[in-house]
Amino acid sequence: MRMRMPGGEHYIYVKEQVNKNNLHTICSSGNCPNIGECWGAGTATFLILGDICTRACKFCAVKTGRPFPVDEGEPLRLVESIRTMGIRHAVITSVDRDDLEDKGAGFWARTIRLLRQQLPDLTMETLIPDFDAIPELVQQVIDAGPNVISHNIETVERLTPQVRSRAKYHRSLGVIRQVAQSDVVSKSGIMLGLGEAEHEVLQAIDDLLEVGCEVLTIGQYLQPTMDHMPVDDYIHPDRFDFYRDRALEKGFNKVESSPLVRSSYHAEKHVE
Repeated sequence: MRMRMPGGEHYIYVKEQVNKNNLHTICSSGNCPNIGECWGAGTATFLILGDICTRACKFCAVKTGRPFPVDEGEPLRLVESIRTMGIRHAVITSVDRDDLEDKGAGFWARTIRLLRQQLPDLTMETLIPDFDAIPELVQQVIDAGPNVISHNIETVERLTPQVRSRAKYHRSLGVIRQVAQSDVVSKSGIMLGLGEAEHEVLQAIDDLLEVGCEVLTIGQYLQPTMDHMPVDDYIHPDRFDFYRDRALEKGFNKVESSPLVRSSYHAEKHVE
């Protein structure tokens, strides 16, 4: 797997806008391999509620620790950046904020509503944490009205305790079920190469369908640093094609499946 080094006029412009407005992106915080492609096309996945996560998942490159206080000016800077960059479809995610009483759900809702008010033609995908699967908190994001709400199960049920910090497999399925019962497009994603078996991947696909998930992303896990969980296996692209075809046959509306696919890859196509 090879990717071009990031560069070019659009990449530099996006980087300048993000830095100028003191914003964070999961593209850089998460060491995403597609940063050159996406930023070069003038798109980015914005990271709100700071860049320090209260959880320490074994797959994730985002910093972990004690976050800074919530920056109430962040949503307005996000609006200005999206407007200046001419983005028509925005993807927004966040760190986990277990230090906050509402896990950050209120800040999420305020951010979405401000974007809706200031940029009425903008379409939006939100990649949310689990908010400890508290229905009232998840509902705040749903009621704010994004076009797509994504929440990743990340891996198969057996590996979840090894891979994810605090999160639970069936708790995440509960979040997706609640989203699917609304008018918002529901979406989730899993990584391969962590030691999962084929039947476990197919079971995860069935589990997501059972709770009403409509869009699925499947990508290869890549170890971000030596301190993170090692790669168990590099999955052949033909296997990604196999899982995509099976997921579509089973009933998913849209599936992105290839080694370098990440949660927000081709996200603008998932609004439909």
